[in-house]
Amino acid sequence: MISVLFVCLGNICRSPMAEAVLRHQLREEGLDDRVRVDSAGTGGWHAGEPPHHGTRSLLAERGISDKGIRARQIEKKDLSEFDYIIVMDESNYRDVNRLAEETGARVHRLVDFIPESRYKEVPDPYYTGDFEETYSLVESGCRGIIRMLREREDL
Repeated sequence: MISVLFVCLGNICRSPMAEAVLRHQLREEGLDDRVRVDSAGTGGWHAGEPPHHGTRSLLAERGISDKGIRARQIEKKDLSEFDYIIVMDESNYRDVNRLAEETGARVHRLVDFIPESRYKEVPDPYYTGDFEETYSLVESGCRGIIRMLREREDL
């Protein structure tokens, strides 16, 4: 089974949104039994909490379940347990790469899976308040991840 871990700062807005969206897209494509998806934050301030109400509301409007998603902090073991570690911004990229130095894990940016994106990172709606913008990038990035998995992993 292929495994994907999304990482953002607090694991209550962007990465749980990406976790829910990718799970939903995989289910629509009949691939949900072939890919494990999770999310984590570089910080542990919100550990155990459900996604931010803005994320939950936006997902509910689109019929996407966030059931069972709870914030947690990334752990060193995640770097060897997940095939793809996908971060939301440059700060997460630096933090996770520092953690990954010993494991050799490869860290990717979500925006790298969005063809011709003008964005260099996924803005944090916890600060911007713009959950729609974040969702648009997450949705496109998750579609790109599925395309990549089909090519690389022969799904």
